Amino acid sequence: MSNLNQVYKNKDNSNTNITTRKTFLLGVDELYIEPGYNVRDIDQTHVEEFRDAFIAGEHIPPLTVQVTEQGVKVIDGHHRWHGAKLAQESGYDIRLECKDFVGNEGERIAFMVTSSQGRALEPLERAAAYQRMSNQGWEPAEIAKKVKRSVADVDQHLALLASGDELIGMVKRNEVAATTAVALSREHGAKAGTIAAEGLAKAKASGKKKLTRAAAMPQFSAAKARRLVELLQAAEFEGGGENRAGDILTLKPGTAAEINLILAEYEQHLSQTGEGA
Repeated sequence: MSNLNQVYKNKDNSNTNITTRKTFLLGVDELYIEPGYNVRDIDQTHVEEFRDAFIAGEHIPPLTVQVTEQGVKVIDGHHRWHGAKLAQESGYDIRLECKDFVGNEGERIAFMVTSSQGRALEPLERAAAYQRMSNQGWEPAEIAKKVKRSVADVDQHLALLASGDELIGMVKRNEVAATTAVALSREHGAKAGTIAAEGLAKAKASGKKKLTRAAAMPQFSAAKARRLVELLQAAEFEGGGENRAGDILTLKPGTAAEINLILAEYEQHLSQTGEGA
């Protein structure tokens, strides 16, 4: 049975375009983790899954590393390294396949964000990664292109970090969605955290664990708003001339009561949400 190494050795005698990129086998203790460098928080369950995979002799993708003055730093593969460390502590001799990363610091962060080997990023983890890239001088459009997301996604996550400690804490505790936190911050500014906390307290009092967007930012009934437009569309202007500032709107008979009722409900909505303040 042939293998890729044999195909590579015979490439001059075939039509293949095969190339090679070396990987290296390193002992677990020959690598180091820089505290706070990983864009993902360490998930112990994920670490133990890798430990079991190493012990079982399963195929584990190579780690991506950078050689620094301190040694060989893990760029991508932190959970794999921690899993290998646990397997080693259980008495197994583990060597990790590694490959060099080529690129600058911003590109290294982008690589960690887009790595298919890492677990899905939490909103705050993604936001922090985008901020680190921004701190390297990357514009939102450049970040979006590199991480294969929209500019709106980048802007939304960067806005999350500016939403205030209270809202960020609620997002971290999964008490409010990141998108809702950003919407609250844009709507209420510095008061957003207090408003969210009050809304969460009401939600918990009713037996819920999370503040939904509907509860945090209640909207006036779209059906009633459409009905008001329909009623007003049936009305007619009296008076004339190009300057209609003094025109009188004559309602269709029998519609005034319904219009006033909708307007009263809208006033009540404004008072409850604070939008009319």
